[in-house]
Amino acid sequence: MGVLSWRSAGGLADGQAVEASLTSAESFAVLYERHAPALYSYAYRRVGPDVADDVVAETFTVAFRHRARYDLNRPDARPWLFGILTKEISRYRRKEGARLRAVARYDEPFDEDSHAERVADEVTARAARAALAAALHGLSAGDRDVLLLIAWGGLNNDEVADALGIPAGTVRSRLHRARRQVKAALGDNPLRAGEE
Repeated sequence: MGVLSWRSAGGLADGQAVEASLTSAESFAVLYERHAPALYSYAYRRVGPDVADDVVAETFTVAFRHRARYDLNRPDARPWLFGILTKEISRYRRKEGARLRAVARYDEPFDEDSHAERVADEVTARAARAALAAALHGLSAGDRDVLLLIAWGGLNNDEVADALGIPAGTVRSRLHRARRQVKAALGDNPLRAGEE
């Protein structure tokens, strides 16, 4: 494959872009353009805006550094990138746990002069967010990774298995367990869990 600029490589499959980047580093930018928004969106939800930029940047740094190990027969690099991102997020897991605990405890008083509808929306959102944050915090790290890669990352079971380097059956069992635990934590009404 000849040297390609990232602008002309837009039609390349991810594996082809990685291969081109071995001789022309700027070709790797194709992966960034294609996948950075999805990775950032997922990271933003997992670790918040302060850390999301950093973990996504580090993900692409690690991916670029290890691009020679990429299986060029795989046309879609998304699971590979999400796997790297998940490892980067695990470095911030303590911060994530603290953040989820803080959100679960969040009980800022609202402005009494607000419109009734806005106040009701804020209370509803706060209760749902707190209940969900507490439920997510209660999951094991592996179960939380699987659930959030599917729910927030948009990956399917096979892609999650690829991203985390685990068997597809493990993904299914972790997802089932995570869903069951979140449902149990939220009860029939997620708002009720936030009121307790």
